[in-house]
Amino acid sequence: MKAIVVTDQAAGTAGMTLVERPEPQAAINDVVVQVHASGFVPTELEWPSTWTDRRDSDRTPSIPGHELAGVVTALGYGTTGLSVGQRVFGLADWHRDGTLAEYIAMEARNLAPLPGDVDFTVGASLPISGLTAWQGLFQHGRLQAGQSVLAHGAAGAVGSMVTQLAREAGAYVIGTGRAADRQKALDFGANEFVDLEKDALEDVGGVDLVFDVIGGDIQKRSAALIRAGGTLVTVVGPAEARPADGLAVDFVVESDRAQLGEIVQRVRDGRLRTNIGKVSTLEDAIATFNSTERRAGKAVIRVRP
Repeated sequence: MKAIVVTDQAAGTAGMTLVERPEPQAAINDVVVQVHASGFVPTELEWPSTWTDRRDSDRTPSIPGHELAGVVTALGYGTTGLSVGQRVFGLADWHRDGTLAEYIAMEARNLAPLPGDVDFTVGASLPISGLTAWQGLFQHGRLQAGQSVLAHGAAGAVGSMVTQLAREAGAYVIGTGRAADRQKALDFGANEFVDLEKDALEDVGGVDLVFDVIGGDIQKRSAALIRAGGTLVTVVGPAEARPADGLAVDFVVESDRAQLGEIVQRVRDGRLRTNIGKVSTLEDAIATFNSTERRAGKAVIRVRP
């Protein structure tokens, strides 16, 4: 099969290579999925799990990518809940070969059924962004109707999901980003927008929840805005700042079949819009990842026509 591999962490996306690899086999509780579309997050080339396994041993050349939509082609021993020929989407294990390939073997529990009226490209754009937003808002942030959310990067892949899900839950959403992101953030449902390069973040006033995808000074300034009992949720590593009278939670997104089902149903109902940036083929993916143009939204690779 065709697959994109990486061998040199220092090289980043420039070190990606399109190669021929053996098709994977399904282990116990695995399925093999023929990948139709794959989502890619460039920062994963900075994650230790891309380069080493759970025993901290080198696992290169490794196949990156963790989001996918495709069709089940084989079941491993003991696998239940899915069937051959079924359309699925989901989030692949961080420490195993990923989704920038024509086939992947992964645990069945990390996949959910993909309805027939949802395109594979859309399905592949949802798992990381959608689950990150869902878990940050509802599991870790305990968001309630009537609360206010400061959503950083509101025009990005995660931030646009945060904005939409928070608004649907009855929250007031203040989006942030660069000046060029203002209209996009408002189109995704932000009630107001803060230009982090020109506007004073402190003018926002008190908020109940901060969803941080930036870290550093912005995170520290945001923590000071959280009301008593509020929460700072961050996905950029251990929190460097804490609210004076609230919680700071950092987390790594996990696959969850039920949550994936909730997310894709909202897409089908028109309550949730995807934020897809560039779509390219597997053959053109490396050039796309190494492009110097700024791209908003999720990069999706269409593996099969």
